[in-house]
Amino acid sequence: MIETIFHASALITGDGPVIQDAAVVVASNGEICDVGRACDLLPRHAGAPIVAVRGVLFPALVNAHTHIELGALRGAVQGGSGFVAWVEKLVDARAKTTLDDEAQAGACAANELHLAGTAAVGDVSNRLAAVGALARKGLGGAVFHEIFGLNRADVEARARLMEQERDTIVGAWPSSDLAYSRTPSTLSVTEHHAVASLVREERSRGRRMSIHLAEHPADRRAVEHGDGPMVDWLRARSALAAYPSPMAPLFSAADRLELLAPDVLLVHLTDARRDELAMVAERGAHVVLCPRSNLHIETRLPPLLDILAVGIEPALGTDSLASNASLDVLAEARALADRFPNVSAKSLIQMATWNGARALGRHELGRIARGSRPGIIAVDGDVGGDPAAFVLRNVGAPRRWVAGRTATVGHP
Repeated sequence: MIETIFHASALITGDGPVIQDAAVVVASNGEICDVGRACDLLPRHAGAPIVAVRGVLFPALVNAHTHIELGALRGAVQGGSGFVAWVEKLVDARAKTTLDDEAQAGACAANELHLAGTAAVGDVSNRLAAVGALARKGLGGAVFHEIFGLNRADVEARARLMEQERDTIVGAWPSSDLAYSRTPSTLSVTEHHAVASLVREERSRGRRMSIHLAEHPADRRAVEHGDGPMVDWLRARSALAAYPSPMAPLFSAADRLELLAPDVLLVHLTDARRDELAMVAERGAHVVLCPRSNLHIETRLPPLLDILAVGIEPALGTDSLASNASLDVLAEARALADRFPNVSAKSLIQMATWNGARALGRHELGRIARGSRPGIIAVDGDVGGDPAAFVLRNVGAPRRWVAGRTATVGHP
């Protein structure tokens, strides 16, 4: 198998050290054969072709939470007044979009993800309109087919039909690199007995799940007290007679439903408390943060310092273009860097790469290590003392694929 050496000013491994004057050997199938300091590596691979990179190499990105099909609503849903006001506008705007609109938006979004240097996504989908576009662009990861509803019988009936619906809409599943699972939306809008059934079924099939959890205070209020802005909105939008609240602490309810587990992605946690985060860490669940979306909707950030303090290693996602300006997960890392200056740039890039790969169960991605196949991205320029900080300072600069896919130059 043909090998090529990329000799760079610096290399960010994703799960390990940042290497200055680095080299990485990549096979023609994208597999990493060797990585380390150039002075050590080059003599071991004498005769292999060398490509010089004046800049930083790092693993292709992993966007662990997004809603690709909502790209049809880009810029159309004003935020800043809280989740309930935002979702009201979202539902009304989405009622005017068609499946074709969302399929076209999916194609644009897949291209944007590729230009940003993204290898995999955790895409939460209602209509499965973007699956084909993701597959055609070579994106891996997972498609989480979302379900919600507060009538147990209706939700369980819907769950039974979802895979049939998948086959009708998508046909033959287009990529083995894209996993499929059914997943509950949130505990405030999905009946809990139906959630329990769904979790058991998907876990028995070895499938990962994703759930929005503690995204906003109204989510907690609904589950814990059965009232508040979220419940008022649900009653106004439906014929809901009584809200089926378990009247239990939010994270205790999630734990009882076996959602605080290593095969579940807990998304947002913006309203999570330190003791709840400690419970999440103890159970080993994966956490995905979407800071720019949280700022757009609720004008608040997840408690990153508490999350790190309890030992959670969060991944990053962009959420949708209905609540964000782009699908560039590295811009999420930059947003956190701007607001949490004591968190290292290296750790933030790990959140956008290796932590996301682990959350999605894709351990061949997200890190530049022997045997992995992450795809490698370059940002060119004068690096300076901290390569990771250089990358975050230059989030708007062009990136290019140097290994793992057809080389493409573009602005994220």
